[in-house]
Amino acid sequence: MSHEESAARVDFKTGTRWIAGALIAGLSIAILWGFLKVLLWAAIIAVATWPIYRRFAHRMPSSMSSNVTPLLFTVLVALVVLGPPSFAFATLASHAQSWVGTMPVDSNDFVTPAWLSTIPTVGPKLVALFQAHGGLSAWLQHADTTLILGWLQSAGEFAGRHLFRIAFTVLLLFFVYRSGEALARDLGRLVEGRVGKRGSRYIELAIRGLRATISSTLIVGVFDGALTGIACWMAGLPNAYVWGAVTGLLAAIPFLGYVAVLGAFLTLLGAGSAIVAWAFLATGAVILFAGDKVVRPILVGSSTQLGFVWVLMGTLGGLELLGFIGIFVGPVVLSLAGELWRERTIKVERDHTPQELIDTSEPASHPLANSASGHAGRT
Repeated sequence: MSHEESAARVDFKTGTRWIAGALIAGLSIAILWGFLKVLLWAAIIAVATWPIYRRFAHRMPSSMSSNVTPLLFTVLVALVVLGPPSFAFATLASHAQSWVGTMPVDSNDFVTPAWLSTIPTVGPKLVALFQAHGGLSAWLQHADTTLILGWLQSAGEFAGRHLFRIAFTVLLLFFVYRSGEALARDLGRLVEGRVGKRGSRYIELAIRGLRATISSTLIVGVFDGALTGIACWMAGLPNAYVWGAVTGLLAAIPFLGYVAVLGAFLTLLGAGSAIVAWAFLATGAVILFAGDKVVRPILVGSSTQLGFVWVLMGTLGGLELLGFIGIFVGPVVLSLAGELWRERTIKVERDHTPQELIDTSEPASHPLANSASGHAGRT
């Protein structure tokens, strides 16, 4: 066999292996694509809680380390993550029931609430529409039953799908805790084998950014809850501390904090305090906006070296692309992109700089942290 034929056979085998590997990788991605968010959630929670898990496992008997320890910690994490939102929703449901009970009733039907007319612009139109249809019961009698059933079916499918994702995330979390050391070691070797020694810096940067994003979420929840609780107290709302706690718990999820503020607003309206209620609604909206769009980017930017605007765009862009999980992924991705850009610019500068000036040159700043937004992104 000639040298050319041997080389051609080697190239053919290499190409075949490459095509087979690419086909298997593509099929694997297609199969697991529906579980992408579940995998990301499990990874995010595991990375955020890993230091706590290691301390927890260190205090547990070594005979329980393989299965019992990760199972117990998974249950604890699930209770900590799912317990507060469940409490918040249960509290809102209880207040909603009480609020409906305070609505005026005449001849076994709801009459027009007095506060409805206080809504600017649309209030009088809603009152006229409410009265024209003969009340709530008459409207329900003429409502499209098929449309209502379709809406209820969609709501049930939505709840069932998210309950399945939550259950599967908890299951994956157990296996991540169980094999976390091996997974981290294999990932480190893979990244280092592909990109060199810089891979460890990328992993460290991603972990630091992820934990900073989660910490900022908790701090924003405390910020929103405390200020909203004070606003509820000033508005004379009963159990103001409960409303503050509910707002803080829901503020971690985008736009859900506004649900708590709206609930407190409706409670104040039901009590007949229209002016106070509208003032509280405006104050609560400003508090939530400031926490989500100002406090959070500042906190994340201080750890990821991203400017204020870049963190905000990463958060909003990630939310639009991936949903709630994009709040945590977006800033991390931009932080990694900024690091890659910084390394590239340094390499270009060194290629065009005389050797004797390289040692005395100062390191380049982070490319996504300009002078204006950089100061805003530091605490």
